Amino acid sequence: MENAESKKQPSPKTAWIGGVAFTFLIALLGYLLAMVPGFDRVGQLACAIIIAVFYRQIFGYPEAIRPGIAFASKRLLRAAIILYGLKLNIDTVLSDGLGLLIRDAGVIVFAIFATIWLAKVFKADKNISLLLGVGTGVCGAAAIAAVAPIVKAKDEDTAIGVGIIALMGTVFAIVYTILRPVLPLDAIEYGVWSGSSLHEVAHVALAGAPAGDEGLAIALLSKLGRVFLLVPLCFIFIAIMKRKNKDNDAADTKIEFPWFLVGFIILSILGSYVFGHSIPVSDSVMNGVFTLTTWLLTAAMVGLGLNVSLKDLRTRALRPLAAMTVTSVALSVIVYFIV
Repeated sequence: MENAESKKQPSPKTAWIGGVAFTFLIALLGYLLAMVPGFDRVGQLACAIIIAVFYRQIFGYPEAIRPGIAFASKRLLRAAIILYGLKLNIDTVLSDGLGLLIRDAGVIVFAIFATIWLAKVFKADKNISLLLGVGTGVCGAAAIAAVAPIVKAKDEDTAIGVGIIALMGTVFAIVYTILRPVLPLDAIEYGVWSGSSLHEVAHVALAGAPAGDEGLAIALLSKLGRVFLLVPLCFIFIAIMKRKNKDNDAADTKIEFPWFLVGFIILSILGSYVFGHSIPVSDSVMNGVFTLTTWLLTAAMVGLGLNVSLKDLRTRALRPLAAMTVTSVALSVIVYFIV
């Protein structure tokens, strides 16, 4: 009997390879689904998570390849965040966006505290709400992924947060593009508004495009300031978690230092001052790296999405979604009048 059962179970190496390959397969299906009219507005990341969630509900969790899926949801996720650092041009933020940094810091503080407060009012899940507040204030999925291990969020909560932020961010970006022709804002003002209030970098790019090259540039600059503040925000959360658990010596309360943030900072420095300067790097190579980053992040989110139970999603996600939506609307209105 033991020999028969051992034959049914794949070897650790096969389970690892199979799991990683499976997450990339779902990521590919998400990429293809995102090419369908309608779904193209949602994007590859959200489409892949949707497919992963529905796969879990129909076929169950693929236990035989769990090691590879777990690797994707943790290690590939950290690799994607590290590579994401290349998108942050520190020199641009510091030279042209110091004024915007103050506004961006205010946006982050407001988004997090407003979402947490509304979560209490709505009696929403506080962990998911916290992640949504961070994602709304900083840079969507990447921010949620960076903060989640620090606050010890469950994989399921992380996947729910990423799915909501990707979906609602897309909805808001589309609304911005519809409102653009009727708003009494010039290209620069519109760019600052969209860059300071929308969720993901991709959402800012989508909404900022109708404002032309100049408006899009200032929109992305405003957004980069929020990405820049992700690192100090993570260290603030580390300090809060350590203080919260200082009287508890249990092993599961120890805060692991997020070394991937060090990689994020290093690649940000390299991308800002080395690559393309002292070391020539073509645009095609950088675009290739950005594409790889997207695929790694998508595969990682597939791994997280496979942990989502729709039953729990119905009972735990609706109220955090409501809190995050109200916060996002309030943020858009406040930033509009500040601009």
